[in-house]
Amino acid sequence: MREYKTQMEAAKKGIITPEMKTVAEKEYRDEEFIREKVAKGEIAIPANINHTSLSAEGIGGGLRTKINVNLGISGDAKDYDLEMQKVDMSIKFGAEAIMDLSNYGKTNKFRKELIARSPAMIGTVPMYDAIGYLDKDLLEITAEDFLKVVRAHAEEGVDFMTIHAGINRRAVEAFRRDPRKMNIVSRGGSLLFAWMMMTGNENPFYEHYDEVLEILREYDVTISLGDALRPGCIDDSSDAGQIAELIELGALTERAWARDVQVMVEGPGHMAMNEIAANMQLEKRICHNAPFYVLGPLVTDIFPGYDHITSAIGGAIAAASGADFLCYVTPAEHLRLPDLSDVKEGIIASKIAAHAADIAKGVPHARDRDNEMAAARHALDWEKMFEIAADPEKARAYFESTPPADRHTCSMCGKMCAVRTTNMILEGKEVKFCSEK
Repeated sequence: MREYKTQMEAAKKGIITPEMKTVAEKEYRDEEFIREKVAKGEIAIPANINHTSLSAEGIGGGLRTKINVNLGISGDAKDYDLEMQKVDMSIKFGAEAIMDLSNYGKTNKFRKELIARSPAMIGTVPMYDAIGYLDKDLLEITAEDFLKVVRAHAEEGVDFMTIHAGINRRAVEAFRRDPRKMNIVSRGGSLLFAWMMMTGNENPFYEHYDEVLEILREYDVTISLGDALRPGCIDDSSDAGQIAELIELGALTERAWARDVQVMVEGPGHMAMNEIAANMQLEKRICHNAPFYVLGPLVTDIFPGYDHITSAIGGAIAAASGADFLCYVTPAEHLRLPDLSDVKEGIIASKIAAHAADIAKGVPHARDRDNEMAAARHALDWEKMFEIAADPEKARAYFESTPPADRHTCSMCGKMCAVRTTNMILEGKEVKFCSEK
């Protein structure tokens, strides 16, 4: 029997859990550093007691930036095998978290299999599942029904849940006073807003927040406080609705910590580059340095089909400025459910953003592989380069697609390779191009 209910409770009691030890080893950090940060809420270790296949990860200040992959079943795309292939691809390329956003039918079979086989953290948005799980129209769902879905996901082993508790009546008032171009683009946020407007009731996740926390505490589920009013275009960013909700999330963060429930706070969204750093600092200040989980931000709105790139640009700036967790965006964003190729492109783009930010932030050992790559390139050791590359198959395929005559160079420069030329001169050799020796 554990002496504690949650990672945060253990940390406050001075207990270093097995999960904290795992995180400390992965992050090249002292175990006590991890424990202290978990106790303060500055690091979260989402680790449901029923997720036995989990390889624990930490999210927060001083740690590597983590990435999340969204997948799941929808009414227009019900291929369970394909979604599991996406799971396998996510794990292969090092995604630390997978969110099951299934919103069609009885989704628990897919979710249970996902939790059973995945070493990555698993997240869900219970609001998405409520209609299918309960088999009721939105207007018929009660506050108690919503809590029932939260409990079901917790029992199944979900490590973190997005709960849109901040879109209460005060936040809605601010949103309605300051008209937007895109209104509400959060799926869960729009459903809750519709439910509130149709019933005249307060947000059930806000009104019954203490009951939500009790469920999450029982299974050590981290609450990811959803940003229902995140901006859906760059013109809506940093407006009254977004900031009003963020203020509510700051208060909800402290209430969760008082119950020893770990917290992450979710953020924008779409946002011009010049606003990103300030938004990261604002979240950290208002939400008491809780880990920040961002979607993008997407820094322009006019590149559908390329939003993995617009997102990676914003994600790199966000993570370098304090964000801790990036939700991937694929080329299919705004257009359709992503296929396997889209998922891979989204993962790699987010990995680039996260890794670039970790180098900028001086995360321990973040530069190691880059330095290894530099050494391999200096030696023109192609096999070593492929081994170090984040995507070895793609790197090798590109190299082999137009093979050079001289295997010590590539087909871009051939014998005029700058590295080859400099190496030869420093080795005391003569460089010749017009005759073969």
